[in-house]
Amino acid sequence: MKNVSKVFYITLVLVIIAVVFGGLFPAQFENITTNIQEFVATKFGWYYMLLMSATVILSIFIAISPYGKIRLGKDNSKPDFSTPTWIAMLFSAGMGIGLVFYGAAEPLSHYLTDAPSSEVGSNAAFKEGLTSAYFHWGLHVWAMYGMIALALAYFQFRKEEPGLISATLKPLFGEKMNGPWGVLIDVLAVFATVFGVATSLGFGAVQINGGLSHLFGMKIGFGSQFIIIAVVTLLFLASAWSGLSKGIKYLSNTNMVLAVILLITVLIVGPTLLILNMYTETIGLYMQDLIKMSFRTAPLEGDNRGWLDGWTIFYWAWWISWAPFVGMFIARVSRGRTIRSFMTGVLIVPTLFVTIWYAVFGTTAGDVQNHGTELTQYSTELVLFNMFDQLPISMILSVIAILLIASFFVTSADSATFVLGMQSTKGSLIPPNNVKIIWGIAQSAVALILLYVGGLTAIQNTIISAALPFSFVMILMIISLFKALNKELR
Repeated sequence: MKNVSKVFYITLVLVIIAVVFGGLFPAQFENITTNIQEFVATKFGWYYMLLMSATVILSIFIAISPYGKIRLGKDNSKPDFSTPTWIAMLFSAGMGIGLVFYGAAEPLSHYLTDAPSSEVGSNAAFKEGLTSAYFHWGLHVWAMYGMIALALAYFQFRKEEPGLISATLKPLFGEKMNGPWGVLIDVLAVFATVFGVATSLGFGAVQINGGLSHLFGMKIGFGSQFIIIAVVTLLFLASAWSGLSKGIKYLSNTNMVLAVILLITVLIVGPTLLILNMYTETIGLYMQDLIKMSFRTAPLEGDNRGWLDGWTIFYWAWWISWAPFVGMFIARVSRGRTIRSFMTGVLIVPTLFVTIWYAVFGTTAGDVQNHGTELTQYSTELVLFNMFDQLPISMILSVIAILLIASFFVTSADSATFVLGMQSTKGSLIPPNNVKIIWGIAQSAVALILLYVGGLTAIQNTIISAALPFSFVMILMIISLFKALNKELR
């Protein structure tokens, strides 16, 4: 195949080995990955907290510094995409399915079953449930994505290096990045992407299955999820075949339209005044407590370290494991923007949307619960649909939610096949369709096998473990970026 690198073959073999092992020995696979995940969370929690907080500080600094005027491309280049389309594309790739999956369930869980520091079920826990969700999905995540994407976009479009993680480290290690060390770094990035996206696809299939079961009585189980993944795979392969400027662009815009329609409709038919009041107060609490939450490590007995490991550390590792994929995709669609406009857009717009989303869905879920409907009895994928049952036009809301999940599903997989194609064809900006199709089928196969063996937990643990070595690469990327930027401004 044209331009295919060693990274393609090495990673494909590693993915096959992991899937076969997970399929044949699911209990052992889950046990091993759980032990690794627990070790990482316990021993490196402080490190993840410092690292994610550092990316926030650095991203704000770089946006307001003299570096901000540097353009990601030649000095006279213009952005490839309009600002609304650009925002839709980076957001759809960034966290799509997760917002629908956890939008109602996470704040409800913090409120009623697992509050970080307040008394479970109290008014304080209700508010803390929202601020915790803002924290886990907001500024820190997008600052980290922004720094990785900025390094990739700067070297790719300003310095005309190939679109590879390894290429961003050349200011530190020179031509060594063209050899085995560079291959190792790119293999790690591709491996993390395949398993990170496969997990998301598994979540998407489970929630679509739950929604169709809730509405139309579709049987919940592997058979139904197999059909769902097969249909969606055909859709995203067709989209991937059509290219970045057609399939992903149109799907991303569709995602944003559907998401905004669902958001506004729930705001109107839900407890509107309570949502507006809760958002106003909790966004203030989020900003007020941001520094405290950013550096919390729960070091002493009674500090609820279990909550921190199970939620914040889990999320920080999860987002870092997604960074190669999301960072590369955001970089690819950001050519022509200045560093200041790039970083401002990446930090502010998704964070604002995420906080509004969680305020609307989390407040509505809490209100439904407080009025006598026991939502906590349902599994995560069914909380949203059972919440809708207590609102007007519940059928319409559920149908829109299922369409949105399917659309996010297709866009995430589509974006990932594009990025995987780039990474395994020496950074090609237009990866061959046959390479994208192979990666698309591989992602779906991984998701199916994981669902078959009940291994979503194991694979979550796997990517959390993979985040640790990539976090060191991330630090090197940021150092390398600042070294190159300083040289340019001299």
